[in-house]
Amino acid sequence: MCKIASTIKNAEFMLERRQRSYTKGQDVSSSIRTVNIMNANVTREEAMALLKKYNQEPFHIQHALTVEGVMRWFAKENQEDEEFWGIAGLLHDVDFEKWPDQHCKKAPELLAEIGASEELVHAVCSHGYGICSDVEPELLMEKIMFAADELTGLIWAAALMRPSKSVMDMEVKSIKKKFKDKRFAAGCSREIIQKGADMLGWELTELFEKTLEAMRSCEAQINKAMEQE
Repeated sequence: MCKIASTIKNAEFMLERRQRSYTKGQDVSSSIRTVNIMNANVTREEAMALLKKYNQEPFHIQHALTVEGVMRWFAKENQEDEEFWGIAGLLHDVDFEKWPDQHCKKAPELLAEIGASEELVHAVCSHGYGICSDVEPELLMEKIMFAADELTGLIWAAALMRPSKSVMDMEVKSIKKKFKDKRFAAGCSREIIQKGADMLGWELTELFEKTLEAMRSCEAQINKAMEQE
C-alpha cells in the first residue's frame, strides 16, 4: 500500500473508531447566546501538556490542533474570546484516545488536573451532546464546536486525496461532493454535521464555507507543529 493510501486509510479508521464510540443522538434546539469574556482558568501551555499526557496518536494531536485553529478563527470572526475558544477546541477530545467508551464523561476528571473552569468543562463536554453526553451546547461557541468538529475530519480526509494534500486549493463544491458520498470517510457522521448546522440556523453551504476558511487560516501553523512532533 502506498504511503498516501495508508495515511488516508488510517485517518478513516480513526474517524470510524470515533463514531463507534458514540451512542444514538437526539434532536436538539435552543437559542444561541454569546458572551465576550470567558475564563478557561488555564494557559495554552497547560492545555497542551494535558493533551499530550493522554494523547500520543499523531492523528489525535493534529485533530486537536485543527479544531483549536478553527475555533480561534470563528472567535475572531465573531469578536469573541479567541483564547477560550481555542483552548476548548484543543482539549475537546482530551479523553478520547485512552477512554473512547467514556468520551466526554472522563474529561471533567482530566480537566480538573489543571484546574479548568466550569465554563471550559461545560464547553468540552457539550460537543458530544446527544452523542455521548447529556451536556447541551448553550453558547454560540459550543454550537460551532459541535458543528465544526466532525466537519474538520471530513475536510481533512478530502484534502489528503488531493495532489496538494492541502485545503488551500480546495473548493466548497468538493466538500459537498464528499459529503454526499457516504462511503467516503464513513466515520464522519453526516447526521451530526447537519445537526450542527441546524443548531446554528445555518445552511450546510455556510457551514462548509466558514469551516474551510477557518482550516485554511491555520493549516501552515499546524503542519509546522506536526513536523516537530
